[in-house]
Amino acid sequence: MTALHYTCPLCNLPLVGQEKLYRCENNHSFDRAKENYLNLLPVQFKHSKNPGDNKAMVNARRAFLEQGYYQPLVDKLVVLYHERTVLNASNTSVILDAGCGEGFYTHQHKSDVNTVYGVDIAKEAIKKAAKKYQQCHFSVATLSKLPFAEQQFSWIVSVYAPILEQEFTRVLSAGGYLLTVTPAKQHLMELKQYIYDDAQEHDEEKLPIEHLTLVHQENISYQMVLKTGQDTLNLLAMTPFAFKASNEVIEKLKLINNFTCQADFLIRIYQKEQ
Repeated sequence: MTALHYTCPLCNLPLVGQEKLYRCENNHSFDRAKENYLNLLPVQFKHSKNPGDNKAMVNARRAFLEQGYYQPLVDKLVVLYHERTVLNASNTSVILDAGCGEGFYTHQHKSDVNTVYGVDIAKEAIKKAAKKYQQCHFSVATLSKLPFAEQQFSWIVSVYAPILEQEFTRVLSAGGYLLTVTPAKQHLMELKQYIYDDAQEHDEEKLPIEHLTLVHQENISYQMVLKTGQDTLNLLAMTPFAFKASNEVIEKLKLINNFTCQADFLIRIYQKEQ
């Protein structure tokens, strides 16, 4: 399965796939890893040796998501996608999951008539994604310099990942959509109350997008019952406040079964001008 939409991260020329090697006209070449992904993050683009989530964080997220706690969110994302894109043989849709992690959201957008790409800066996440979800195309790359030509995607999804409007707009086709998922006010409030003495609601007012047109906004809110203490610790590992948790709090959470915690997501859909 050859991915046709990649460009060279060094010179921006198209990459042509030849078995396990991708090469541009300037002879920059990139190998397809045995796990079926491309590493399009040149060393000079890295800010650290292994940027992004480490192996433990990736494993924790996959273990949590595979329990189905966030499945209502994915189901809604896929419904919104199908509502706004016409999927047929003459109008093939090309999708990007920007900051895709280990591919949980990415692969659930795949259908028989679309092409789905996932990009993340974390090599460990992409390795897992590509190995498990071989019907999608995965690459290690930075969101600030995506390895794609202009106007490649009719649908971009960004779930709890950095939202870079200028770069996303560049690769979004005319009339295409950007869907973002960010935490709504009460997201994980019960968990936050274990970590902070004065847990604050998330700020929903800040709009990360200034120039694309907001065409849809909704909340998904429901109570999760986390069956085991390990599920709760896996969820904690996915949050930006994980490093604030003391050993005492971690030990306490580990012993709690059926921990009730609010899921509260804010979904926004933006459209690029035709």
